[in-house]
Amino acid sequence: MNCYFWFVRQSTRMSRHTNTKRIEGLNKNLWEILPSIALDQSVVNLGRGKPDIPPPSYIKEALAKAASVDILNQSTRGFGHPLLVKALSQVYGKICGRQINPFKEIMVTVGAYGSLFSTMQGLVDEGDEVIIVEPFFDCYLPMVKMAGAKPVLIPLRVKCGKKTLTGADWFLDPNELASKFSSKTKAIILNTPNNPIGKVFTREELQMIADLCIKHDTLCISDEVYEWLVYKGHQHIKIATLPGMWARTITIGSGGKTFTITGWKLGWSIGPEHLIKQLHIVMQNSMYTSPTPLQEALAQGLLHNFELMDRPECYFTSLAEELETKRDRLAAILQEVGMTPIIPEGGYFMLVDVTSLNQDLSHMADDDEAYDWKFVRWMIKEKKLAAIPVTAFVGDDSKKQFEKYICFCFIKQDGTLDAAEHILKNWNQI
Repeated sequence: MNCYFWFVRQSTRMSRHTNTKRIEGLNKNLWEILPSIALDQSVVNLGRGKPDIPPPSYIKEALAKAASVDILNQSTRGFGHPLLVKALSQVYGKICGRQINPFKEIMVTVGAYGSLFSTMQGLVDEGDEVIIVEPFFDCYLPMVKMAGAKPVLIPLRVKCGKKTLTGADWFLDPNELASKFSSKTKAIILNTPNNPIGKVFTREELQMIADLCIKHDTLCISDEVYEWLVYKGHQHIKIATLPGMWARTITIGSGGKTFTITGWKLGWSIGPEHLIKQLHIVMQNSMYTSPTPLQEALAQGLLHNFELMDRPECYFTSLAEELETKRDRLAAILQEVGMTPIIPEGGYFMLVDVTSLNQDLSHMADDDEAYDWKFVRWMIKEKKLAAIPVTAFVGDDSKKQFEKYICFCFIKQDGTLDAAEHILKNWNQI
């Protein structure tokens, strides 16, 4: 066969095997780009939320014990290991003040990602609109698009005029939020405590959202993976507990965030039976189930701490106390070197305004790249310190509002924070 015609024929065949429309334009991934830049072992990584503090010893011991039981090395119930869904029912039944059916109102998935994916695929349809609050966790927007729906973005706006800012100084404008709802609105995605700002939504703010959801018959997808990491003076309130909201809310939680075991990839969805059963259909035809030994060990950890709830040694609350010290330390270092941290009320990320550094990055090649991306690339190369660019978590219309912010993670060992402190305090000498 003539080589030219063979090449044309092969090219024609390959052109049929490109991406589907539902993933068009979703190929850029923050977690693929930055880790490849920060592979240098000399870089101090305060970027991705990867804890380097150890999980509780009892949960590691529970996993080792589970793996030694032959039957626990086989597949378990697809929608959640029986012991785990029962443990979740006990913990969240107490928090929500209601009985939660472990087999009909809870579903365990492959991480909170799996919960979000199952929710989008099971409850959001082509042509629907989904409201997303900016900044958002980066998977929200592509998951909405993959479901064939339209993301409708609204930014948290910052109150002006304060010298020291906290997560509480970021707010949703009530009129702006109301304008985003329409007859096409299927759901709103709420993230509290918010990643990356660390804002813990107040009861009044949640009620505003709830009122709009009820008025427009809209679902609420409440991502609460940082629910236990709330600092002194603040309270995490589940929007599902507000009047009229249980029936229209999917609450998403994370074993990884609860016990600093992010590699276990176990999450869950909690909600009314008529919604959860739609997620079951997605789960049984995609991921099917999650690893049995991991679910068994997580259940043991939850049951252990259920007995300790409201006591100081309960890990649900003691981890936040440990992290509050790390948060305050990092904030003090950043303020000392002239940066402006936004003190988080919850979670383990800290937004930092780098405007005052006046770092000239005009020499960097990509003129279309947002300032924070350039700053992070420059900081990794020149200062050996990694962070996350915040415009990765917003839409195009909000990039100017957020491009002078970067994000640090502080769920780190003291040695890691010591190394970051050395870099920051010697900023002008390095």
